[in-house]
Amino acid sequence: MTGLRRFGAILRADLLERSRATRFWVVIVLIAAGVWWCFPPANAPYLAVAINVNHRGLYSSAWIGMVVGLMYSTLLSLLGFYVVRGTLTRDIETRVWQLLVTTPMTRAGYLFAKWCSHLIVLGIIVSVGLVVALAAQWVRAEDRHIDLVELIKPTLVLALPALAICSVFAVWFDLVPWLRRTAGNILYFFVWVALLTVPVVQSTLHNGTMTGGALRDPAGIVTFSRSIQRAALPELGGEPINNFNILGPLVKETVVPFAWPRWALEFGDLRASLIWLAFAAIGVIIAAPFLERAAAHTAQPAAQTQARSGRRLRWLTRVLAPLQRNAFGTLYAAELQFVLRQRAGWWWLALLASCGVQIFAPPSAVSIAVIAAWMLSLDSYAHAALRERDSGTAAFVYTATGATGRILRARGLALLTLAWLPTLPAVLRYAATAPAAAFAVLVIGASIASWGYALGALTRNARTFELLAVALAYFSIQGLPVLNISAAPISTALWHLALLPVAITLALLALPQLRGRA
Repeated sequence: MTGLRRFGAILRADLLERSRATRFWVVIVLIAAGVWWCFPPANAPYLAVAINVNHRGLYSSAWIGMVVGLMYSTLLSLLGFYVVRGTLTRDIETRVWQLLVTTPMTRAGYLFAKWCSHLIVLGIIVSVGLVVALAAQWVRAEDRHIDLVELIKPTLVLALPALAICSVFAVWFDLVPWLRRTAGNILYFFVWVALLTVPVVQSTLHNGTMTGGALRDPAGIVTFSRSIQRAALPELGGEPINNFNILGPLVKETVVPFAWPRWALEFGDLRASLIWLAFAAIGVIIAAPFLERAAAHTAQPAAQTQARSGRRLRWLTRVLAPLQRNAFGTLYAAELQFVLRQRAGWWWLALLASCGVQIFAPPSAVSIAVIAAWMLSLDSYAHAALRERDSGTAAFVYTATGATGRILRARGLALLTLAWLPTLPAVLRYAATAPAAAFAVLVIGASIASWGYALGALTRNARTFELLAVALAYFSIQGLPVLNISAAPISTALWHLALLPVAITLALLALPQLRGRA
């Protein structure tokens, strides 16, 4: 009983800390709006879950629950990681762990409480979404018969294992020192992509049926595809399921609904979900022996590492010395030095490699190298507005008259430098042969720097921009003309140019936070 009380105390404290944050309630509102958007009317130009381009289930409790379950197992397993992670890092870096370690609490119990806290937070979000989905079923009025079992079943079988795995990654990424911040945020995106795509690719199709072992993918996509195929829907006319989209446009003119009164859950599907839950619990338990070592790596060793890097970069002081002839130049040089002295040796090597690709590689590789150069400074863009808040120096830094404006201008120019200088080889290469592409590099770079600052200030968190930037970079590498300068440089640049004043305005509206009042 004493152990349960300690477990409950940690869980309660963690949940209270999360619920007091404004962003927690903002996320709930956004998720609720997103769930409602997943159930469009029949004449909408998109489908949330589409089978063979334009088929979807009637809005019964079973289909409503299936759509919500798939959305949570796929999209929430990505967004949820950024919502729940950080509590373990906060305990370590604020020295709370040193107090907790003096209690009889076990290491495994502490981590298990953190994992359960992650799941409860995600469970609250899931519950709100299910209520909204139930309202959508009644409003759309395609099938108003309420079946709570069928509504909740896909969430428990499909979404719960995916969210449990997501929560395990949140625990581990908080434990590993170099994964606690931007590097971990970037890496998890690619882990999430692999968890979604690899099981689907490995499941082969024979006569329209996916085959494989009993252990399904954690997101449940293969499980759902098999369930649809087993149902032998007459609306599909016996044709195999060769197209399955989540949140895609309506390619054909009309939607073909089919009846989906219940999900015929098989034992193999349930067993696979239980196995994934067991994997998640084991992942938490095996992390316990590493807790002490992880807690020893706080911000102090990182600061010492940055100091050593600064001594190795003495040449940077000499390069920036000509700028320090007036107050603004000195402030601008200080901003650049603050960012660049923290960079490890691998960062400089990656930057040189990116510049080399921009100079010598074919045009298709140049676009990827430019995106990579922007991603190397992603943490600088995302944390620029949060620097004084995180270090607790806002009250000291902004006491001088006009300090806010000077710091904002110098920091903005430093961010532009970080966005433009690493991509200068591409700009010079394209200046004569493809001026539109060179113009797009400059505009997109300015847009990334501005939006990083603005979103960091507005959300008071770097993860929002980091997730957005990594997702856009991934899809741009796949050919989407958002950050890709080779796909449609003029239109892409004009879109970024049109949205640039919005980012600047939002950054200016965040000035109270810069002065430490927010």
